[in-house]
Order: sequence, then structure tokens, then C-alpha cells
Amino acid sequence: MSGWPGLQADCEALLRRFQESESVRFEDFASLWREQRFHTIFYGKIRTPEQIKFTKEALALLWPYFLPPYTFQIRVGALYLLYGFYNTQLCQPKQKIRVALKDWFEVCKFQQELLNAQHYDAAYIFRKLRIDKAFYFTAMPKFLSFRTKKKMNNSVEMTGEFRDPTDRVSMLSPAEFLEETRNVHEHYQKMKCLISTNQSEPDRAIDMIKDDFLAGFKNIVLEYRQWQKNKMYPSLAAMHEEVRNEEEGSSQDSEGAGRARVLADIKSRSYSTVAQTSKSRRHRQIKLESSESGSDHGKTTSPRAKKARKTPQPTQRTENVQKRGLLQSIREQSAKNLSMPVIVEGESEEEDHSSDEDYVPTKKKKRTR
Repeated sequence: MSGWPGLQADCEALLRRFQESESVRFEDFASLWREQRFHTIFYGKIRTPEQIKFTKEALALLWPYFLPPYTFQIRVGALYLLYGFYNTQLCQPKQKIRVALKDWFEVCKFQQELLNAQHYDAAYIFRKLRIDKAFYFTAMPKFLSFRTKKKMNNSVEMTGEFRDPTDRVSMLSPAEFLEETRNVHEHYQKMKCLISTNQSEPDRAIDMIKDDFLAGFKNIVLEYRQWQKNKMYPSLAAMHEEVRNEEEGSSQDSEGAGRARVLADIKSRSYSTVAQTSKSRRHRQIKLESSESGSDHGKTTSPRAKKARKTPQPTQRTENVQKRGLLQSIREQSAKNLSMPVIVEGESEEEDHSSDEDYVPTKKKKRTR
């Protein structure tokens, strides 16, 4: 840490010695703890606020070693260190181990691994910490406060020798491993021939492994290495895939692929020719331009447009009013000048009846004998 730079080095030295012991027993760790006098790490003439800060930073420094991707032995050693630091601290009340909720699942999973492997001493240490309420559950792994963004980014560097190797296949030497596998396979085949009735070839009852086992195993290892290389360098894998696709496309172009390209081209042209209308004209009829001129394909009529057709337009109403006024004036003039009603072409039957009612015939004179 920044305040006590030697703290991380001392803890890693103890974990390294515990890893070299190739044991996960608590008695082996306790002997190393006493040998390096780790119980005196909190001794010193420091004030109470500094002592609290030092204890918090020591527990926060050890906690990442208890989580993946560190090895199983390093995680057990970190558990023992946390137990020792928590019980030997001088703070009253004791400072707790800060645990984020997102990490608790990994902790419970590790506890189950300890029980399954029958490491009961490590499982007891973890249970003792839980009974003593040594864990302080929080939302974030580090304390958040105003203007502490730069301090949060300073994470502890991960030691490579403590990490659990995720790729164990890469640890094998392909040439030596395949040579040893071939020798074992040949010796196994000879032993089967010796115990068979016909010593030239093994019996079918004990011939359980194929003869091409070594070649198949070699192909599996090579495929895994190629997959790992593509995963590490995805850009190169994508480039090789594009080159391969271009070569296959130039050599033979299938009929289905050509048809798909044609359909995609037709769809892109159809959607690109849609007429854009303003918001005020959305109720009007929308016309789509078709690829063939003069065709009615692509025309759509909205229900509001159909309703607008049935209702008379304002211009038609004004024309009808003017026509009725003109007919009324013609009827009045004809009633004054003519004795017979004038029937205008195009006039409705109702208008004819009204003209007959307005006409008043003249009285005829009686003849005298």
C-alpha cells in the first residue's frame, strides 16, 4: 500500500513459503507464522487513528488473494492470514473484513470445495470467522467518498506465480508429450497381444482403443491451439475467414447465394423509393413508386382518405349554391314574361314541383249564348 510499502512484500513472502511447503494444513502455516513473528506486525508506537487505518489496509490487501484467479493453496494461505490478522489486531472494537456482495458467491463456492476435499481445518477457520462476525458486507469492494476516483484505480498488482493457470494444455510440450503418449500406446498394444490367444493381434474382448488414437489426439490438441490463437487475436482470425470466403466465392458461387443477393437488392431499392410526406399530409393517400412504370402496385389508401372522398368538398358546395341561385332567378323572370312554366334541363324533380306551384293560370271568360 502507499502508506506502508513493505506490508505487501511481507505478506507475499509468507504466502510464497506456504506455497513451497505444498500443504494446506493450518499447522504448517502456523509454524511459518511463528517463525517470521507475524504476530508483532501490529506492534509499534502509533496512534489509534493510524492503527485503525493500518488494520483496514492490511485486511483489504489480503482479501484479493482469497478470490480467483489465485491457486487453491494461495487462497487457503490468504484465509489463514486473514484469520491471523483479525485475531491479533489491537483495535477495539475490531476492524472487520470488507466483503463485496458480488464476491460472496465465490467465497461460498470455495467453502464447498474445502468440504468436498475434506480440508476440515481450513473449513473450520472460515466458519470461525463467520461466527465471530468478522465479515462486513458492502455493495462495493472499496469505500466510496467524494473525489476518490483516482485512489480507487490504484489496484494491487497480481503476482504471476500465485495465479491459477487457466490454460493447462499450453503447459504441455507437444513434441515430448506426443512422443511419450505414442510409447505408452505401443506398450499397451503389445501387452494386449501377449495375453491374447493369437499373439499377433489382441482379442476383440480387450481391444477397446482404436489404432488411430494417437493421430486423433494430436488433431484435438492442434485444433485447441488454433482456437486459442483465434481467441487471442480475433482480428487475424476474421481476416483469414474473409480471405477463405472470398476464395470459396470466386471458385464456386451457389445458386442460393445469388438468389439471396438479388432479393436483398430488390428490397433495398423498394424501401429506398418510399415518398416522404409531411406531417400535415399524413391523412392523404400514400403512393409508392413501383419498379415498373404505369403499374398500380404499391398504392395504399388510408381509411381517412376514403372518408374524405364521400364528403363533398367546399368548392362543390359553392358551385351548387351558385347553380341554385341562377335557376331561381331564371324561374322568376319566366314567371313574369311567359304564361307557361319554363323547365330547365338538369333541374331536379323537386325544383319542377316548386315551379308549378308558383305559376298562377289566368281565368278564362265565359261564353254568352
